[in-house]
Amino acid sequence: MNEILEQALLYDFYGELLTEHQKEIYEQFVLEDLSLGEIAVEAGISRQGVHDLVKRCGRTLKGYEDKLHLVEKFVSIKEKVKQIDELLDGYEERKPQELVADIRKISDEIIEEL
Repeated sequence: MNEILEQALLYDFYGELLTEHQKEIYEQFVLEDLSLGEIAVEAGISRQGVHDLVKRCGRTLKGYEDKLHLVEKFVSIKEKVKQIDELLDGYEERKPQELVADIRKISDEIIEEL
């Protein structure tokens, strides 16, 4: 997964655990793609201060993920749902019993992850 997507997912899942100030700066950097300098001018702090805050927020969000694994589970379940969709797209070429068995297997894996 690319770094920007990972940062955005981490923020989506754990962003509410940051302070309002941290959320504002992190959103501007990750979601709005503003430069450190632009954020620094707007926030009235140094560019280095913005850099440190963004890095600290990133480590904090990653720490939550290391403990809770919510993003990892989300990505895995999303992939399994995609597999089910692919099976259903080709349903005409398969025996119904095989299709049902494969979908049940994937659905059991999803339940197991939850």
